[in-house]
Amino acid sequence: MEGAETLPSALALELDPVRTLLEETTTLVLATRSADGTPRATPVYFAADPALRLIFVSDPGSVHSLNTARDAHASLALYPEEADWRRLRGLQMQGSVERLGGPEAEAARGIYSRRFPFLGQLAEALAASAIYAFQPTWIRLIDNRRGFGFQQEWSLA
Repeated sequence: MEGAETLPSALALELDPVRTLLEETTTLVLATRSADGTPRATPVYFAADPALRLIFVSDPGSVHSLNTARDAHASLALYPEEADWRRLRGLQMQGSVERLGGPEAEAARGIYSRRFPFLGQLAEALAASAIYAFQPTWIRLIDNRRGFGFQQEWSLA
């Protein structure tokens, strides 16, 4: 997939805690901005590609899809469910959203379908959907297991 190159090996190793959270979590909350500046938060299932692009499927007529078509800048948050504050961890990201097409979209659908095999039951809904990729430019890891308020950040721009 175009844009889906793997990361340099040193950075890839450094980002292992990020990859672990991406593997353990299936839903992210995507934050976009409407034309009038109103924020919009939308939960979506996602799958990560080798370059940490987060792939999701959505109706191109949905508010968040229209928002990203107008302004690709977006942010997101994801975290596994946790009742104990001492074990709270998650990711915050900033970046941009791109609607994928052609062979790149098919490759992304393959990544997404491998993560969510139930999609075979939703062929009609998927045919009416588009596939998108969120490309992070900044990532913050939060992990209270390493100490209250522990944060680590990466700039990928």
